[in-house]
Amino acid sequence: MIKQCTVVALIAAAALTSDAAWAAREEHTFEVTLNVPSRAFYIIPAEPDWIHRPQQLHWNHPTSSLSSVRKYFDVRHDTGAIEARLESAPYLSNGRPADDIRLRVTFNEVELSAEMAPRQVVSQAEAAAGSRVLLQIDPIRPEGGYRAGDYAGNVLLLFSARAPGE
Repeated sequence: MIKQCTVVALIAAAALTSDAAWAAREEHTFEVTLNVPSRAFYIIPAEPDWIHRPQQLHWNHPTSSLSSVRKYFDVRHDTGAIEARLESAPYLSNGRPADDIRLRVTFNEVELSAEMAPRQVVSQAEAAAGSRVLLQIDPIRPEGGYRAGDYAGNVLLLFSARAPGE
């Protein structure tokens, strides 16, 4: 009887093991992130994840012109206005300096430059209430028009919270 129970137990274990050996297993690992902004001061893209991808300017064949980049940001500062400036001159390059395409950058309809001090881009009243403002990047047509090639570039915006009363 003990032999029969042992044989049945071994057969059952073998059957269970053989099913497990043929079973498929698939695993996925992914990263989850979250940014909870400070209620007192924040400037975050209204559309998630676009800022981490290259933004494409599209070529318009009939007009021989380039499109713009238009993206919205949610902004807030409880105690003062918000200022911005560019870290460096924005342009697109194909590797030949003569072909560079300069870019005009505006934030909340205020043109920014790397050559001037930070400019107020959101008033204290707008910032205190919190608002959604537009970042627009427009290509500036070079003299003689655009030249063929693959272009790339960076726009580095720096924001600061203006101290109350300034």
